[in-house]
Formats: sequence, structure tokens, C-alpha cells
Amino acid sequence: MISRLPNWVETGAFVLALIAGYVNAIGFLSFEHQSVSHVSGTATLIGVGLLSSSMAQLLHLVGVLVAFFFGAAIAGVLVHGATLKLGRHYDTALIIEALLLLGAMVLLSEGSSYGHFLASAACGLQNALATTYSGAIVRTTHVTGIFTDLGLMLGAALRKQPFDRRKAKLFLIIVCGFIFGGTAGTYAYTQWLYTALVLPSGACLLLAALYHGYRRRRREDLHVE
Repeated sequence: MISRLPNWVETGAFVLALIAGYVNAIGFLSFEHQSVSHVSGTATLIGVGLLSSSMAQLLHLVGVLVAFFFGAAIAGVLVHGATLKLGRHYDTALIIEALLLLGAMVLLSEGSSYGHFLASAACGLQNALATTYSGAIVRTTHVTGIFTDLGLMLGAALRKQPFDRRKAKLFLIIVCGFIFGGTAGTYAYTQWLYTALVLPSGACLLLAALYHGYRRRRREDLHVE
């Protein structure tokens, strides 16, 4: 149950959502209001583009979508499941995400739109790190599903069913993280353009280091016991 999860879950979810909102804001500002942290809007733009966009624009949108897909595939290779479980290679996945964001920064700074593909792949990878909390799927790169779950929880509470306060707290933390990330990403982009991507990359590396250290300490504690 979600009540048994360690307290660091909320902190990690907030930081991941902050990263996603930050990266998405930069993608939104830099390429025709195109999101890179989720693909619903991209799929819609592809549908619209079949009638109104140039072939180059259309292929770029398809590339963003495919890159997201392959980013998720990388996570599938590394993580082996959707349920939060200590010992899985979350640290490796976060390091790869950091490298993808750094690559996106370099390419976009040089004027190459291929950087959008790397940024989208980074978000696809992070989104596939989704974990199952007490029957709810939590994604940190978009908030559509979270608002859906919150609505379902409220409806159930109105029918006098138990309301899981910690799950609601976790969802609200993710929403706030995504929004604040968007604000931070917008400000950083206006100041430093694509160089701003070094910040979420560094945050991914920090999370990877913290997780690796936590996992090692837990293994040592188990051996002592």
C-alpha cells in the first residue's frame, strides 16, 4: 500500500516532475509550441499536419514521437517492470537521461533541431520509470492521468468510500512540481536559451547518485542483519 512507501518517494517524484516541466517548457518555447514530455499533442499535430504542414515539419513531429518511444524502450530494458522496487537500475536510467539532455543542449545550441529528439527521448525514458503506487499509475512527465485519478478519488469519497490522503498528496506534489518546473524552465530559457538544459541534466545525475548511495546502504544494512 502507498502508506508503506518511504518518505523519499514524494521528494523524488517532485524533482522528476520538476525536471519534466522544465524540459517541456524549453521544448514548448523553442519549436512551434511543441511539447516533448508527452506525445498526445504531438500525435494531434501530426494528424493536423497531414493536411496543413510541410513534409519537413511533419517528419520532425514524427521524429519527436518516435524518439519518445525509444526512450521508453531504454527504460524497459533497464528497469524490468513498473512497480517501485529497490535494486532496479533507476540510477543508470537517470544517468542516460542526463546524457540525452546534455546532447540535446549541444545540438540545439548549434542550431540542430535533432536536439528535440534527444530531449523527447529523455522524457520518454523518464516517463517509463513510472511506478505503481497502490493500484495507481504515476507518470512524472505529464499530469493528465494524475488529474483523472484525483477526480476518481474525489468521486469515490463523495460516495463515502475511504480517501487515500497520501496518494492525493503524492499526486498534488507531482502537479506542483510540473508547474513549477515549467516556470523555472521558462525563466531559464529566457536567460540562457538551450544552455539552461544543463540544470535538469545535473538534477538527474544528483538523483542517480542519491539513489545509488541509498541502495548501497540498504544492501549493507541487510548484510549486517
